[in-house]
Amino acid sequence: MKIAMLAPIAWRTPPRHYGPWESVVSILTEGLVARGEDVTLFATGDSITSAKLKSVCAKGYEEDKTIIPKVWECLHIAQVFEQGDEFDIIHNHFDFLPLSYTQMTKTPVVTTIHGFSSKGILPVYKQYNDRSYFVSISNSDRADDLKYIDTVYHGIDLSQFEFHHKHDDYLVFFGRFHHDKGAKEAIEIAKRSGKPLIMAGIIQDEGYFNQYVKPALNSDHIQYVGVADAQQRNTLLSHAAALLHPIQFDEPFGLSVIESMACGTPVIAFNRGSMPELIIHGENGFLCNNTDDAVTAVKCIDEIVREKCQDHVKHHFSADAMVDNYLTVYQKILAQQ
Repeated sequence: MKIAMLAPIAWRTPPRHYGPWESVVSILTEGLVARGEDVTLFATGDSITSAKLKSVCAKGYEEDKTIIPKVWECLHIAQVFEQGDEFDIIHNHFDFLPLSYTQMTKTPVVTTIHGFSSKGILPVYKQYNDRSYFVSISNSDRADDLKYIDTVYHGIDLSQFEFHHKHDDYLVFFGRFHHDKGAKEAIEIAKRSGKPLIMAGIIQDEGYFNQYVKPALNSDHIQYVGVADAQQRNTLLSHAAALLHPIQFDEPFGLSVIESMACGTPVIAFNRGSMPELIIHGENGFLCNNTDDAVTAVKCIDEIVREKCQDHVKHHFSADAMVDNYLTVYQKILAQQ
């Protein structure tokens, strides 16, 4: 099967640190190549892959601010669709914009919808409802007006994560600093629990960070350690007592949640969006309705068996499971052609 894999170009594929969409694309691409599929990855020129790499944009526009995103996005997407007839499947991970190019090729296009940035983008998806195939990344993140061929959960490469049977006495926040991710609430939970909190991630909203996070930072109890690379991530997650994930929006998935559990570290999350699909309450973490619930959950964290956290990821969110499920989707699509 000849597959064109269309990655975003905000970051390199795979990303050096942040870049959840690019991370998923990389894991899927490498898994497909390992299965013997003929994959061409359309990504930034500095991307690393065992697939064939094609690019028009040398670096991610979030890593090189001289790059004008819309200019290079247009060129990047056009490169795929101008060659579209050479492939059996085009797999779009680039949100809604590539849908408007689909009439350039007879090749079927499957789009993984990694979340809706707003309801304002829905008209594009609706316009191509009968001309494209949509995959959701959780059952909770589906628009009523759209037709889906399947839900495929993200998978991770478990060999890249360290497992620890025992934990230290700190909590961790791992994610972008933005209202949606609940950094302010994580600080409150840690303070009320009397536990140190180590925070890592990109500062997406500098105003939010300066108002709610920076004033709370001190060397003893609340630390910000910057944007963690893979090794720092493993150390932080695997030694933590729990990951705090007090999200303030209906999160479509949550890679950090399964990454934490892969290290054996349970997750204390607000019960919104996809969280009930990732977390079994009382088994690999706790689903909470508010800060009070989360503070109570911290006290119960040692009731969680860390091996069960890792086992849950092995059975439901492995790279192999994701590759299997996407191959099934591709076969469904080709059978309909």
